[in-house]
Amino acid sequence: MTRRALLIINPISGTIPKDGLTERVRQRLAPAGFEIESETTRYAGHGGELAARAAAEGYDAVIAAGGDGTVNEIASALRSSQTALGILPYGSGNGLARHLYGSIDIDNALGIIARDHVEACDYGTVNGTPFFCTFGLGFDASVSREFAQLPTRGLGTYIVSALREYLKFSPTAYEIRTGEQTMNVKAFIVAVCNASQYGNNAFIAPKASIRDGLLDITIVHAGNPLTRAIAGVELFTGRIDRNILIQTMRVRSAVIRHLPAPGHIDGDPRTMPETLDVMCHPADIRLFTDPDKPRFKPFITPMESLRDDSSYLVREGTRLAVRNIKGKLSKLLTLVLASPLFMK
Repeated sequence: MTRRALLIINPISGTIPKDGLTERVRQRLAPAGFEIESETTRYAGHGGELAARAAAEGYDAVIAAGGDGTVNEIASALRSSQTALGILPYGSGNGLARHLYGSIDIDNALGIIARDHVEACDYGTVNGTPFFCTFGLGFDASVSREFAQLPTRGLGTYIVSALREYLKFSPTAYEIRTGEQTMNVKAFIVAVCNASQYGNNAFIAPKASIRDGLLDITIVHAGNPLTRAIAGVELFTGRIDRNILIQTMRVRSAVIRHLPAPGHIDGDPRTMPETLDVMCHPADIRLFTDPDKPRFKPFITPMESLRDDSSYLVREGTRLAVRNIKGKLSKLLTLVLASPLFMK
C-alpha cells in the first residue's frame, strides 16, 4: 500500500548541506511504500502551514528536515491528527531527534521511518504554547538567547555562548507549585522536559519518556561555580540526576512563578511572563520511533551516541566530497566536449 509523505526542508537550518536530499529520501523510502513530495520553507511559520495542509489532506506522514525550531513548528501543526512525524536532524542541537533515534545519522533516521513504527506520544505546553523536547528558564535560556544572536551555528558556537553566559549569570528565585506542593527555590536552571536532552547529547532529564503522560522538571540549585561546573560535566555523562545540586520531579502539570526573564521553548528564546502554566498532553502527537532503541545507560548511551555521530559526519563529509568531485568532473567533461579542438 502506497503512503503519502510530505518532506519539509528548512534550507537554512544547521551546517550540513541538504543538496540532493529529496532524491535521497525518495530512494530510501520508496521501497518501503512511501510516495514522497517535497517542499522548502520560505519564511518563518511556513513549515507549520505546509504541515497543517498535509494533515488536512490526509497525508500519512510529514518528514521535517531541520532543527528543533523547525520540528516544533511542524509538530505543533500535527497535534491531534493522524499524520505521523518523522525527523531528519539537520539542526544545531537536534534534541528530539536524538531522543527518538539516538544520533544525528540521517541514514539511521530514514531507516527508522522506513520501518513505519508509529507511536502516540506526549508533548507539553507552557501558557498554551507547545514544546516537544524541553522548555527552560535560567542559564540555559540565556545561552539560547546568546546563541540565537550569533551569525554561525554548531556545537562550537554553542559552547562559546555557554561560557560567556556562565561567567555573568546569577541564579534566580522561583516558586514552583505542583498539585498541593509548593516550593521556593533559588536555581541556576529550571527545565521542564518532555524528552531527555536539550540536544548535542546534553542529558538534562536522562529518565524522561515521551510516552509516560508526565513531564520531568529538573531543578539545578544555585550551588557555587565549582559544584555547578561538576553538574555541567555530568550533563554530558547522563548522570546529572544524581548530582547533589539536582532536584527532579515528574508532574502532569505545574505553575511556575518568577520575575519576567528569558526562557526558551525547544531552544527558541522567548521572554517569559511572571506566571507560567505548564501541562502535559498525553498521546496526542504521532511520531516515528525506533522499537529496538536500547534503554538509556549513563556513560554508555552518551558515548555510543558520540561514536555514531562521528561515524556519520565522516561518511557524510566523504559523500559530499565525492559528489562535488563528480560535479566538477562532469562540468570539465562538458567543456572539453564543447571545445573547438574536440569538435574538429
